[in-house]
Amino acid sequence: MLKDMMPHFDLYQPDTVDAAVTLVKQLGGDGWVVAGGQDSFDWLKNRVKRTPAVVDISGIAELRGVTDNNGGVTIGALTTLAEIEAHPLIRERFGLLATAAGRVASPQIRNVGTLGGNLLQDTRCWYYRGGMDCYRAGGNMCYADTPQGQNREHAVFGASRCVAVTPSDTANALVALEASFVLRGASGERIVPAADFFVGPAVDIRRMNALREGELLVAVNIPATWAGAEFYFEKVADRAAWDFALVSIAMALRTEGGTIRDARVVCGAVACTPLRLTAVEQALSGGARDAATADRVAPLASRGAQPLGFNGFKIPLMENLVRRAVRGGQA
Repeated sequence: MLKDMMPHFDLYQPDTVDAAVTLVKQLGGDGWVVAGGQDSFDWLKNRVKRTPAVVDISGIAELRGVTDNNGGVTIGALTTLAEIEAHPLIRERFGLLATAAGRVASPQIRNVGTLGGNLLQDTRCWYYRGGMDCYRAGGNMCYADTPQGQNREHAVFGASRCVAVTPSDTANALVALEASFVLRGASGERIVPAADFFVGPAVDIRRMNALREGELLVAVNIPATWAGAEFYFEKVADRAAWDFALVSIAMALRTEGGTIRDARVVCGAVACTPLRLTAVEQALSGGARDAATADRVAPLASRGAQPLGFNGFKIPLMENLVRRAVRGGQA
Protein backbone atom coordinates (compact mmCIF):
# COMPACT_ATOMS: atom_id res chain seq x y z
CA MET A 1 0.00 0.00 0.00
CA LEU A 2 3.01 2.29 0.31
CA LYS A 3 2.79 5.07 -2.26
CA ASP A 4 5.88 7.05 -1.16
CA MET A 5 4.48 10.23 -2.68
CA MET A 6 2.58 12.58 -0.43
CA PRO A 7 -0.41 14.52 -1.74
CA HIS A 8 -0.16 18.29 -2.01
CA PHE A 9 -0.56 20.37 1.14
CA ASP A 10 0.28 23.89 2.30
CA LEU A 11 3.23 23.99 4.71
CA TYR A 12 3.45 26.37 7.68
CA GLN A 13 6.53 26.61 9.89
CA PRO A 14 5.92 28.82 12.93
CA ASP A 15 8.90 29.62 15.18
CA THR A 16 7.03 30.35 18.43
CA VAL A 17 4.38 28.50 20.39
CA ASP A 18 2.04 31.49 20.20
CA ALA A 19 2.34 31.58 16.41
CA ALA A 20 1.72 27.84 16.21
CA VAL A 21 -1.36 28.04 18.44
CA THR A 22 -2.75 30.89 16.33
CA LEU A 23 -2.18 28.93 13.12
CA VAL A 24 -3.75 25.77 14.48
CA LYS A 25 -6.80 27.75 15.60
CA GLN A 26 -7.16 29.43 12.21
CA LEU A 27 -6.81 26.17 10.30
CA GLY A 28 -9.12 24.21 12.59
CA GLY A 29 -9.50 20.61 11.50
CA ASP A 30 -7.55 21.37 8.31
CA GLY A 31 -4.22 21.73 10.13
CA TRP A 32 -2.05 18.64 10.77
CA VAL A 33 0.67 19.31 13.35
CA VAL A 34 4.01 17.52 12.87
CA ALA A 35 7.27 17.54 14.82
CA GLY A 36 9.62 14.67 13.97
CA GLY A 37 7.00 13.37 11.53
CA GLN A 38 7.78 9.68 12.06
CA ASP A 39 4.10 8.77 12.40
CA SER A 40 2.50 11.56 10.38
CA PHE A 41 4.46 11.06 7.18
CA ASP A 42 3.56 7.37 7.11
CA TRP A 43 -0.10 8.35 6.92
CA LEU A 44 0.52 10.96 4.25
CA LYS A 45 2.88 8.87 2.13
CA ASN A 46 0.46 5.96 2.15
CA ARG A 47 -2.36 8.40 1.31
CA VAL A 48 -4.58 6.75 3.89
CA LYS A 49 -5.11 10.18 5.42
CA ARG A 50 -4.84 13.57 3.75
CA THR A 51 -4.68 17.13 4.93
CA PRO A 52 -4.79 20.49 3.12
CA ALA A 53 -2.24 22.00 5.55
CA VAL A 54 0.69 20.86 7.68
CA VAL A 55 1.96 22.91 10.63
CA ASP A 56 5.60 21.97 11.19
CA ILE A 57 6.53 22.94 14.77
CA SER A 58 10.03 21.44 14.68
CA GLY A 59 11.64 24.89 14.59
CA ILE A 60 10.19 26.08 17.91
CA ALA A 61 13.23 26.22 20.19
CA GLU A 62 11.23 26.83 23.38
CA LEU A 63 9.70 23.35 23.08
CA ARG A 64 13.07 21.61 23.45
CA GLY A 65 15.18 20.72 26.45
CA VAL A 66 15.12 19.33 29.99
CA THR A 67 15.08 21.56 33.07
CA ASP A 68 15.06 21.01 36.82
CA ASN A 69 11.65 21.54 38.44
CA ASN A 70 11.80 21.43 42.25
CA GLY A 71 13.45 18.03 42.28
CA GLY A 72 11.44 16.84 39.30
CA VAL A 73 11.97 17.72 35.66
CA THR A 74 10.17 19.55 32.88
CA ILE A 75 10.74 18.17 29.39
CA GLY A 76 9.85 20.10 26.26
CA ALA A 77 7.59 18.20 23.90
CA LEU A 78 10.12 18.50 21.03
CA THR A 79 12.97 16.98 23.02
CA THR A 80 14.16 13.96 21.08
CA LEU A 81 14.00 10.45 22.46
CA ALA A 82 17.78 10.18 22.07
CA GLU A 83 18.25 13.29 24.24
CA ILE A 84 15.93 11.86 26.90
CA GLU A 85 17.73 8.53 26.88
CA ALA A 86 21.11 10.22 27.43
CA HIS A 87 20.22 13.21 29.61
CA PRO A 88 22.09 13.04 32.95
CA LEU A 89 19.25 14.57 34.98
CA ILE A 90 16.70 12.09 33.66
CA ARG A 91 19.09 9.16 34.06
CA GLU A 92 19.87 10.21 37.65
CA ARG A 93 16.30 10.82 38.82
CA PHE A 94 13.99 9.00 36.44
CA GLY A 95 15.90 6.16 34.84
CA LEU A 96 12.59 4.50 34.03
CA LEU A 97 11.88 7.10 31.36
CA ALA A 98 15.44 7.03 30.02
CA THR A 99 15.22 3.26 29.59
CA ALA A 100 11.78 3.41 27.96
CA ALA A 101 12.93 6.11 25.52
CA GLY A 102 15.94 3.98 24.65
CA ARG A 103 13.73 1.06 23.67
CA VAL A 104 11.78 2.99 21.04
CA ALA A 105 12.42 1.77 17.48
CA SER A 106 15.99 2.34 16.28
CA PRO A 107 18.76 4.90 16.97
CA GLN A 108 17.95 6.70 13.72
CA ILE A 109 14.32 7.16 14.73
CA ARG A 110 15.21 8.16 18.31
CA ASN A 111 17.48 10.88 16.92
CA VAL A 112 14.52 12.44 15.09
CA GLY A 113 11.46 11.30 17.00
CA THR A 114 10.26 13.53 19.84
CA LEU A 115 8.72 12.81 23.22
CA GLY A 116 5.52 14.54 22.17
CA GLY A 117 5.33 12.56 18.96
CA ASN A 118 5.85 9.27 20.76
CA LEU A 119 3.05 10.11 23.18
CA LEU A 120 0.62 11.32 20.52
CA GLN A 121 1.21 8.69 17.83
CA ASP A 122 -1.81 6.84 16.54
CA THR A 123 -2.42 3.14 16.99
CA ARG A 124 -0.58 0.69 14.75
CA CYS A 125 -3.50 -1.66 14.01
CA TRP A 126 -2.86 -2.74 10.43
CA TYR A 127 -6.53 -2.73 9.47
CA TYR A 128 -6.82 0.90 10.53
CA ARG A 129 -3.42 1.89 9.11
CA GLY A 130 -4.25 0.13 5.87
CA GLY A 131 -7.29 2.29 5.24
CA MET A 132 -10.04 -0.16 6.23
CA ASP A 133 -13.37 1.43 7.22
CA CYS A 134 -13.23 0.19 10.82
CA TYR A 135 -14.91 1.82 13.82
CA ARG A 136 -11.89 4.04 14.50
CA ALA A 137 -11.91 5.22 10.89
CA GLY A 138 -15.64 5.99 10.97
CA GLY A 139 -16.95 2.62 9.78
CA ASN A 140 -19.20 0.10 11.50
CA MET A 141 -17.03 -2.89 12.39
CA CYS A 142 -13.71 -3.95 13.92
CA TYR A 143 -11.87 -6.20 11.47
CA ALA A 144 -9.47 -7.40 14.16
CA ASP A 145 -12.25 -8.54 16.48
CA THR A 146 -13.70 -11.24 14.23
CA PRO A 147 -13.17 -15.02 14.13
CA GLN A 148 -10.75 -14.59 11.23
CA GLY A 149 -9.26 -11.29 12.42
CA GLN A 150 -5.51 -11.04 12.85
CA ASN A 151 -5.32 -9.72 16.39
CA ARG A 152 -2.04 -11.00 17.80
CA GLU A 153 -0.92 -7.49 18.83
CA HIS A 154 -4.31 -6.26 20.04
CA ALA A 155 -5.93 -5.58 23.43
CA VAL A 156 -6.87 -8.07 26.11
CA PHE A 157 -8.32 -5.31 28.35
CA GLY A 158 -10.56 -2.30 27.90
CA ALA A 159 -11.89 -2.94 24.42
CA SER A 160 -15.09 -1.23 23.35
CA ARG A 161 -15.71 -2.06 19.68
CA CYS A 162 -12.09 -1.09 18.83
CA VAL A 163 -9.41 -3.49 20.13
CA ALA A 164 -6.32 -1.50 19.07
CA VAL A 165 -3.63 -0.76 21.67
CA THR A 166 -1.63 2.35 22.43
CA PRO A 167 1.86 1.96 20.90
CA SER A 168 3.82 4.44 23.04
CA ASP A 169 6.68 3.13 25.21
CA THR A 170 7.25 6.43 27.02
CA ALA A 171 3.56 6.75 27.94
CA ASN A 172 3.75 3.75 30.28
CA ALA A 173 6.80 5.14 32.08
CA LEU A 174 5.21 8.57 32.47
CA VAL A 175 1.99 7.16 33.90
CA ALA A 176 4.06 5.19 36.43
CA LEU A 177 6.01 8.35 37.32
CA GLU A 178 2.75 10.29 37.84
CA ALA A 179 3.71 12.86 35.24
CA SER A 180 1.42 15.57 33.90
CA PHE A 181 1.12 17.06 30.43
CA VAL A 182 1.05 20.77 29.67
CA LEU A 183 -1.39 21.59 26.86
CA ARG A 184 -1.73 25.01 25.28
CA GLY A 185 -4.47 26.36 23.05
CA ALA A 186 -5.99 29.67 22.05
CA SER A 187 -7.96 29.80 25.32
CA GLY A 188 -4.88 29.26 27.47
CA GLU A 189 -3.00 26.48 29.17
CA ARG A 190 -4.21 23.42 31.03
CA ILE A 191 -2.44 20.57 32.78
CA VAL A 192 -3.68 16.99 32.51
CA PRO A 193 -2.32 14.06 34.55
CA ALA A 194 -0.75 11.38 32.35
CA ALA A 195 -3.17 8.81 33.78
CA ASP A 196 -6.11 10.87 32.46
CA PHE A 197 -4.58 11.97 29.18
CA PHE A 198 -4.94 8.68 27.31
CA VAL A 199 -8.52 7.72 26.48
CA GLY A 200 -10.03 4.43 25.39
CA PRO A 201 -12.64 3.80 22.70
CA ALA A 202 -15.48 3.82 25.22
CA VAL A 203 -14.69 7.52 25.72
CA ASP A 204 -13.86 8.47 22.13
CA ILE A 205 -13.34 5.82 19.48
CA ARG A 206 -11.78 8.28 17.02
CA ARG A 207 -9.09 9.60 19.40
CA MET A 208 -6.48 8.11 21.74
CA ASN A 209 -5.87 11.12 23.96
CA ALA A 210 -7.54 14.12 25.57
CA LEU A 211 -5.88 16.73 23.35
CA ARG A 212 -8.59 19.09 22.10
CA GLU A 213 -8.76 20.58 18.62
CA GLY A 214 -6.48 23.59 18.50
CA GLU A 215 -4.28 22.48 21.40
CA LEU A 216 -0.59 21.60 21.40
CA LEU A 217 1.30 19.39 23.82
CA VAL A 218 4.10 21.73 24.91
CA ALA A 219 5.76 20.03 27.89
CA VAL A 220 5.78 17.10 30.28
CA ASN A 221 6.23 17.66 34.01
CA ILE A 222 7.54 14.82 36.16
CA PRO A 223 7.22 15.57 39.89
CA ALA A 224 9.89 14.63 42.42
CA THR A 225 7.59 11.94 43.87
CA TRP A 226 9.49 9.02 42.36
CA ALA A 227 12.89 10.65 41.89
CA GLY A 228 15.64 8.18 42.67
CA ALA A 229 13.26 5.27 43.24
CA GLU A 230 13.90 1.70 42.12
CA PHE A 231 12.81 1.25 38.51
CA TYR A 232 12.22 -1.57 36.10
CA PHE A 233 11.29 -1.42 32.42
CA GLU A 234 11.05 -4.31 30.00
CA LYS A 235 9.61 -4.50 26.52
CA VAL A 236 8.90 -7.77 24.74
CA ALA A 237 8.75 -7.44 20.95
CA ASP A 238 9.28 -9.69 17.97
CA ARG A 239 12.63 -7.99 17.40
CA ALA A 240 14.84 -6.31 19.98
CA ALA A 241 15.00 -3.17 17.84
CA TRP A 242 12.45 -1.32 15.74
CA ASP A 243 9.32 -3.28 16.64
CA PHE A 244 6.43 -2.12 18.78
CA ALA A 245 5.77 -3.95 22.03
CA LEU A 246 3.80 -7.16 22.32
CA VAL A 247 3.71 -6.47 26.06
CA SER A 248 5.78 -4.09 28.17
CA ILE A 249 6.01 -3.19 31.83
CA ALA A 250 7.08 -0.06 33.69
CA MET A 251 7.53 -0.23 37.47
CA ALA A 252 8.54 2.26 40.15
CA LEU A 253 9.15 1.05 43.71
CA ARG A 254 9.92 2.58 47.08
CA THR A 255 11.44 0.17 49.58
CA GLU A 256 12.56 0.46 53.21
CA GLY A 257 14.73 -2.21 54.76
CA GLY A 258 13.85 -4.65 52.00
CA THR A 259 10.10 -4.06 52.33
CA ILE A 260 8.07 -2.50 49.51
CA ARG A 261 6.29 0.62 50.77
CA ASP A 262 4.77 1.91 47.55
CA ALA A 263 4.64 0.87 43.92
CA ARG A 264 3.39 1.95 40.52
CA VAL A 265 3.06 -0.75 37.87
CA VAL A 266 1.91 -0.02 34.30
CA CYS A 267 1.59 -2.45 31.38
CA GLY A 268 1.73 -1.43 27.76
CA ALA A 269 0.30 -3.02 24.59
CA VAL A 270 -2.40 -4.92 26.48
CA ALA A 271 -5.11 -2.24 26.47
CA CYS A 272 -6.24 0.75 24.48
CA THR A 273 -4.48 2.96 27.04
CA PRO A 274 -1.50 2.40 29.37
CA LEU A 275 -2.87 -0.08 31.93
CA ARG A 276 -2.08 0.63 35.55
CA LEU A 277 -2.13 -2.60 37.57
CA THR A 278 -3.60 -1.26 40.80
CA ALA A 279 -4.34 -4.72 42.23
CA VAL A 280 -0.67 -5.64 41.83
CA GLU A 281 0.41 -2.36 43.41
CA GLN A 282 -1.78 -2.91 46.45
CA ALA A 283 -0.62 -6.52 46.84
CA LEU A 284 3.03 -5.45 46.70
CA SER A 285 2.72 -3.04 49.63
CA GLY A 286 4.37 -4.53 52.69
CA GLY A 287 5.97 -7.41 50.81
CA ALA A 288 9.58 -8.21 50.10
CA ARG A 289 11.09 -7.83 46.66
CA ASP A 290 11.63 -11.54 46.21
CA ALA A 291 10.40 -14.58 44.29
CA ALA A 292 7.66 -15.40 46.80
CA THR A 293 6.10 -11.95 46.47
CA ALA A 294 6.50 -12.04 42.70
CA ASP A 295 4.66 -15.36 42.45
CA ARG A 296 1.93 -14.15 44.78
CA VAL A 297 1.10 -10.93 42.92
CA ALA A 298 1.71 -11.99 39.30
CA PRO A 299 -1.70 -13.66 38.74
CA LEU A 300 -3.40 -10.38 39.70
CA ALA A 301 -1.95 -8.73 36.59
CA SER A 302 -4.20 -10.62 34.20
CA ARG A 303 -7.38 -10.60 36.27
CA GLY A 304 -10.28 -9.61 34.00
CA ALA A 305 -8.39 -10.14 30.74
CA GLN A 306 -10.45 -11.08 27.68
CA PRO A 307 -8.11 -12.49 25.02
CA LEU A 308 -9.00 -12.54 21.36
CA GLY A 309 -8.39 -15.38 18.93
CA PHE A 310 -4.62 -14.97 18.57
CA ASN A 311 -3.38 -12.97 21.57
CA GLY A 312 -3.99 -15.27 24.53
CA PHE A 313 -0.20 -15.47 24.98
CA LYS A 314 -0.29 -11.95 26.40
CA ILE A 315 -1.82 -13.20 29.65
CA PRO A 316 1.08 -15.42 30.83
CA LEU A 317 3.49 -12.90 29.33
CA MET A 318 2.03 -10.12 31.49
CA GLU A 319 2.27 -12.29 34.59
CA ASN A 320 5.86 -13.23 33.86
CA LEU A 321 6.85 -9.62 33.27
CA VAL A 322 5.38 -8.73 36.67
CA ARG A 323 7.43 -11.55 38.21
CA ARG A 324 10.60 -10.30 36.55
CA ALA A 325 9.94 -6.70 37.54
CA VAL A 326 9.33 -7.58 41.19
CA ARG A 327 12.46 -9.73 41.26
CA GLY A 328 14.47 -7.03 39.52
CA GLY A 329 14.93 -8.98 36.31
CA GLN A 330 16.20 -12.14 37.95
CA ALA A 331 15.04 -15.36 36.32
